[in-house]
Amino acid sequence: MKVSLCMIVKNEGKNLRRCLQSVTDAVDEIVVVDTGSTDNTCEIAREFGAKVESFAWNGSFSDARNHSLERATGEWILFLDADEELAPESTSKLRKLIEAEHISGYFLRIENFVGGNGAFEMSPDIVFRLLRNRPEYRFRGAIHEQIADVIIQNNPAAQFAIVEDIVIRHYGFLDQQIVEKDKKNRNLRMVEEHILKNPDDKLLRYHYGVELYRVGSYEQAAEEFIKGAEGIDKSTSYLPKLMRYIVLCYYNEKKYEVALNIIRQGLEWFPDYADLHYYQGIIYYEQKEYGLAYAAFSKAVVLPAQPSHFAPLSGTQGFRAYYHLGQIAELFCNEEEALHNYILSLRDNAAFSASLECICRILQPRKDAVYAKQALEKICEFESSAANICVAELLMKQSAYALAYKYFENATRVAEEESGMKINEAAGIILKKAICLVQQRQFTTAINKFTSITSEDPLYSAAMFNKIFCFWLQGRQQEVRQLAEKVKALPLTEDSASVVGILAYNLGSRTFSKVTLGKEGISILLDIFKRTVDLGEWERATTLLEGVTPESRDEMCLAVGEICFYYGNMELAQRYLGCYIAQNSQSEPAYFILAQAKEQQGLFFDAHYCYRQAMSLEPKNPKSYIRLIRLYDKMRQDIVAQAKEKYQDVPVLRAVLEEASNQA
Repeated sequence: MKVSLCMIVKNEGKNLRRCLQSVTDAVDEIVVVDTGSTDNTCEIAREFGAKVESFAWNGSFSDARNHSLERATGEWILFLDADEELAPESTSKLRKLIEAEHISGYFLRIENFVGGNGAFEMSPDIVFRLLRNRPEYRFRGAIHEQIADVIIQNNPAAQFAIVEDIVIRHYGFLDQQIVEKDKKNRNLRMVEEHILKNPDDKLLRYHYGVELYRVGSYEQAAEEFIKGAEGIDKSTSYLPKLMRYIVLCYYNEKKYEVALNIIRQGLEWFPDYADLHYYQGIIYYEQKEYGLAYAAFSKAVVLPAQPSHFAPLSGTQGFRAYYHLGQIAELFCNEEEALHNYILSLRDNAAFSASLECICRILQPRKDAVYAKQALEKICEFESSAANICVAELLMKQSAYALAYKYFENATRVAEEESGMKINEAAGIILKKAICLVQQRQFTTAINKFTSITSEDPLYSAAMFNKIFCFWLQGRQQEVRQLAEKVKALPLTEDSASVVGILAYNLGSRTFSKVTLGKEGISILLDIFKRTVDLGEWERATTLLEGVTPESRDEMCLAVGEICFYYGNMELAQRYLGCYIAQNSQSEPAYFILAQAKEQQGLFFDAHYCYRQAMSLEPKNPKSYIRLIRLYDKMRQDIVAQAKEKYQDVPVLRAVLEEASNQA
């Protein structure tokens, strides 16, 4: 049996070679229909011995595909797009499929890769791509062209099969591919044209909804999906996806109750559909119905493997669901269970940095870097340069600067081992390593690194700002002011220039005018406040806040109080949190952090009041309930200890204590 690969292409020079190389041993003939390429697409096709046919584009993908069918001589036809490839292990299996005498065509598994910037995920589906070559089998539909229904119309006894171990890899949903081809807008325009001609075509309605969803027109997309769902058979292969799309439309429109109703309907038809359980969990989580969310995520992770026609989204049965289970466990102050779920999340997807970030936070690497490093290296494998950089950046967020620096060094070492040569570090890595050195008081080495970033580099301003900060920490007033004048000549934002001014005139005379900062300036100032505190320079840190107006300082008080609490200065934490609450009496986070600060100082009754306030402001947040329960236990133990000390010889007390112990 002979297999012909049929393709339609236009300007696919970047993709075509990969596609054709993947089918070298799988097909006997290649037919490439070109619709107007201006690059080297046709030359590449001819390198592989393809029949290259020109086709004047008329707006119909079906016409173009049918043109390729007219040129094919094989008994079987395989269709691929240029941004796809056949998985290597699929070649021999495909050759065996065509030996079956009773099958007219096959649905194959397609793995859609999505994402960009080095972060990719895969979502599977099934597509009808392998069929017998018959003159009566021709495509119809201008876009999202179809042929399976044509085969049934011509041969009602035709049989199809789903084969999930033959895999097509599709890269057309990668961000760069979509940008280059403007796929979203192109497809939408084409579907809109043809739905006017075929308003009763439910499959076309479905595809129209998909294109509307991709451009963010969620409300209109939901309307089209609902029209496409009316009256269709429950066995329709795309119905599960259609239901999920309706849910996502209403979710994105924040119509949560409508989305939940669709989910309930969908689960009646497809009770094991993990995506619906997952999004049920997401909606409950955003509604702060944490118990219901926990149940939904827990259900998602234990369901059986999903059939390809469900087109399950990446992680809904694994890393994403486990991540949210970890988030809920943290809300209930159960860090052990949270850590367990985050580890399960990483085991499912080692590149999911959100879970790794949570693990880093729970391990508290600033307090115990040795233990954190040991734990991280048991949980993860840092074999690539990118993995080492990722963990280094997360450790920087946790102020574990010495450990972060080691991982940045590891990243460079691994990159050099992989390339076999010494490499020049990127400016971004140099900058971050220099910051880590500053936080270890290795000021001279840090300054040299900042200075190595040239004025042509986009990070030059950031490097010079950090150099000023480094001089400021050392009290080198003259160098601070000289460099500040140079930096102000750079194209800085108003906020950045204001923070440079605070550093320049903070030393020595303090008669400079106070500045009002916007969001960017407040973020920058909070960062250097935190880094100054990290070095134990509390007095110097608080002087930074004297450079801003009372309005800006009031806006910063919550974040400053949180930083003070994180670094163990409960007195300052209470002062700034109290100031914030005085201006923002409805702030649950401020009351919650203040309650913890009071509790750590042994001010149990004050802590009790603050936890109660937090509970009244956010009655659905379980943290305050858990903390208050634990506080009551502390208070009970404290009262029992006091009673024992005062009345240790009174028999009545022993009876009371025994009674209280039994009740507990």
